[in-house]
Amino acid sequence: MKKGSATVAQLSGFDEIIDVRSPAEFADDHIPGAINMPVLDNDERARVGTIYKQVSPFEARRIGGALVAANMARHLHAHFQHQPKDWRPLVYCWRGGQRSGAFVTWLRMIGWDACQLEGGYKRFRRHVLDGLDALPATLDLRIVCGPTGSAKTAVLHALAAQGAQILDLEGLAAHKGSVLGALPGIEQPSQKSFETALHATLTGFDPSRPVYAEAESRKIGRLHVPEAVIERMRAARCVRIDASHAARIAFLLRDYAYLGDDPGALKTKLGHLQRLLPRETLARWCDLADAHDLPALFTELIELHYDPLYRRSQNGNYVNFPRAAAVPTADLSPGGIATLAGDILRLERG
Repeated sequence: MKKGSATVAQLSGFDEIIDVRSPAEFADDHIPGAINMPVLDNDERARVGTIYKQVSPFEARRIGGALVAANMARHLHAHFQHQPKDWRPLVYCWRGGQRSGAFVTWLRMIGWDACQLEGGYKRFRRHVLDGLDALPATLDLRIVCGPTGSAKTAVLHALAAQGAQILDLEGLAAHKGSVLGALPGIEQPSQKSFETALHATLTGFDPSRPVYAEAESRKIGRLHVPEAVIERMRAARCVRIDASHAARIAFLLRDYAYLGDDPGALKTKLGHLQRLLPRETLARWCDLADAHDLPALFTELIELHYDPLYRRSQNGNYVNFPRAAAVPTADLSPGGIATLAGDILRLERG
């Protein structure tokens, strides 16, 4: 390894990680904890790329070099003037090439022990994908099952509050996983960003202790759960929340209360079911949405759509579901959920 360079395995040894790619590249995905100090912004990168293809590589480097120098000077003045002499940053771009190389050269000339990430983001991305293939096999997973409205995600958080390890895929995906699951005002991350966050979560687990996760399908909103993760989940031991019908409806009315604020958006979501249910059923549900009658709507959604879907999918996808230990409850209030989490942990100890 040449002087002034570092590998992905050495990421934790630096005071700061600097991503010098464009803001669009950074938004799509980046190394956790990195800050974005682009040497070319989105428009500049596109402009230089066009010149490279349509005019010549030399012309692109001539114009790009001036832009890179100006941007590096701006970053140095605005963000790095306060750093002490022993500050040690790691810098990366797409492949560990000219953008990060120029930045590192400049920082090292000043006197900081700056290093360039070998292979750049592309090498880090390979590290993430390799980890997502290998790490699931090291985990002792427990899958929390239960029909819609069983408060499975809330139970996961209650388990975490009581000291358990949890894998909250819906939290990482910023989506509740159902046709109604989009969170108001929150965009889902990119697929790459989701996978990076998932990799970081898996890396942090103690493999000698169980990890609790919620039963999921292969897709959460528009995001795909990596194959090795979903296959490990489907082979894992299961525990089933056996909540009363009334408790489930009460929980859904609290958890999805925001859907009543915008009947138009709710009807758009319901429209995604048009190929699965009779037209008259969807028309009735749209009328209930317009009337803000969420109790009646959620009751029909559970009885006519979600419960039949749950019975088909769990038995077909999770091989240990028929042998799942059942944990009954008639209370999905916050206190009831905490009690439910304690009951699940006692199953593990018993």
